[in-house]
Amino acid sequence: MPKASLEAVQAFLPKESQPWKLRWAEDFQGIPDATKREAAKLLGMRPEDISLTATTSSGLQVIAQGFPWESGDEVLAPLGEFPSNVWPWKALAARGVSFREVPLWEGHKSGVEAWNSSPPPPEADAETRLLDAITDQTRVLALSWVRFQDGLKLDLPWLGSACRERGVHLVVDGIQAVGTHKPDLTGVSAFATGGHKGLLAPQGLGFLWTDAEFRALLAPVGTWLSVEDGTNFARPSTDFQRDWLADGHRLEPGSPSLLACVALKASLACLNGAEDGAIEPHVQSLQGSLLEAISGDPTWGMEAARLQGLREEDRLGPFLSFHHQGRGPEFLNDLLQKGFSRGIYASVREGYLRIAFHGMHTEADVDRVAAWIIG
Repeated sequence: MPKASLEAVQAFLPKESQPWKLRWAEDFQGIPDATKREAAKLLGMRPEDISLTATTSSGLQVIAQGFPWESGDEVLAPLGEFPSNVWPWKALAARGVSFREVPLWEGHKSGVEAWNSSPPPPEADAETRLLDAITDQTRVLALSWVRFQDGLKLDLPWLGSACRERGVHLVVDGIQAVGTHKPDLTGVSAFATGGHKGLLAPQGLGFLWTDAEFRALLAPVGTWLSVEDGTNFARPSTDFQRDWLADGHRLEPGSPSLLACVALKASLACLNGAEDGAIEPHVQSLQGSLLEAISGDPTWGMEAARLQGLREEDRLGPFLSFHHQGRGPEFLNDLLQKGFSRGIYASVREGYLRIAFHGMHTEADVDRVAAWIIG
């Protein structure tokens, strides 16, 4: 978390012990509304299209449970999505909705075979594979903007436009890239993210962006804040003759944690305060420096070349995913522990060592990481 977010939480925390000091317009309503404005600014979209949700999963659950499915409908997804973007759709099986996965390149595997998967090559045409897999039963294409294990970034505007032409809704899990990269949501129906990772806020609060026409298709979640005049206590609360709201409140689970809103709002404001578009090229520059630094290493040189090819094709998000190349879990986990001992905190996921950069990192960090990897 940025220093500004920590200070904002510390300043607000006393109100949690004296809640009668909370101001209705400025705090209870004003803080969530300000958080939505910062989220909308980050995406380049409208605040009224933002819903506050607890997590990426909860945002996707709202869509999965609210969409007007018919028995025989299908959700299509890339092979090996993070579970947040799988279980909400598989939970629809009892309603006759199927979930189907599509491998994105030759040798792509997942599940118990994940460590035997080949990594994505620079020439991978994942978008065409997904679009070719759409059938008359496909209603939703659900995917991650940047994949959690191999780090491949998908072309959202291309997929979004093509899905619209086919009458399919593109639903995006954006958590692996938002905060460092700005998405182009052309043709996208929904974009869900938690507030941690690249958004630099604590876990437990995120947001969901929905296209207005798509949102109108979804059943409201049915909370007291999803109806007209829900916060107007001059009107009897037990007057239930009300319409559902059409904006993002329609999909919100109820009263959000104001403390979490304060933290997320401050973190988003910090990101929005950076020079417009400056974080993404900075991250890409650091990635290029690291790949160049290890390009001659006998262990990682081939992976550096593959990742450099993906980088040149604009196929990378904020982290580099180094494939184990047959060396196995013990090798990667041993390397990870050596990094921890040096104060370098990376992660291993399904055969990949993930090294993430953000706006706060420097070339000095790259030098430290390169020295660790090369050993």
